[in-house]
Amino acid sequence: MSEPLTHTAHRWVAQSLEAGELAIDATAGNGQDTAFLARQVGACGMVLAIDCQQSAISRTQERLDTQELRPRVVLVTGDHADLLTLTPQHWHGRVGAVMFNLGYLPGGDRARVTLPATTCRGLTAASALLRPGGVLSVLAYRGHQGGPDEAAAVEDWMARAQRYGAVEWSVHHSGNPSGPVLHCLRVTESTPTATTLMTTIQEESRWPS
Repeated sequence: MSEPLTHTAHRWVAQSLEAGELAIDATAGNGQDTAFLARQVGACGMVLAIDCQQSAISRTQERLDTQELRPRVVLVTGDHADLLTLTPQHWHGRVGAVMFNLGYLPGGDRARVTLPATTCRGLTAASALLRPGGVLSVLAYRGHQGGPDEAAAVEDWMARAQRYGAVEWSVHHSGNPSGPVLHCLRVTESTPTATTLMTTIQEESRWPS
């Protein structure tokens, strides 16, 4: 039996993210990715965890407190579409990993879901934050209303990033046509400037800014 895609994402990110680095959980949710990143960067690293729902931030804080990881994490209530402005300026171009886990908050209001336009803006911002060799993981769910459209938007964004940026992109499927899809992107040493990549993707994307 194949491993859950959440485990695949963690295993893949762990290959690149080192102790002492900076990392971002752009969709904190219940805090599982946040806690993973906090363990990975160690006591000398730092994680920024963002979610638009205060209940998600509270759940994440509880998980971090339980695992004694809270000092390694900055929690912010905000939209991942604003990732670039929510991230400290001195982090720009230095982040080792950014993780997105899309859809709705497990155990929360299923009517509140991530959306194609804001997610793609968040992905574009993430590409500006990553260091050379940094990684971006995006787990897109297709089983809820609006999920297939968002998954298609993410795939479209990834294809454009691969075309116009120096990146390596791989896709992992769950085997279920309506199941989740994991996108893994690595920025290579020769990636164009963040401004160039962001402008190109935004201008040609069918998802508005």
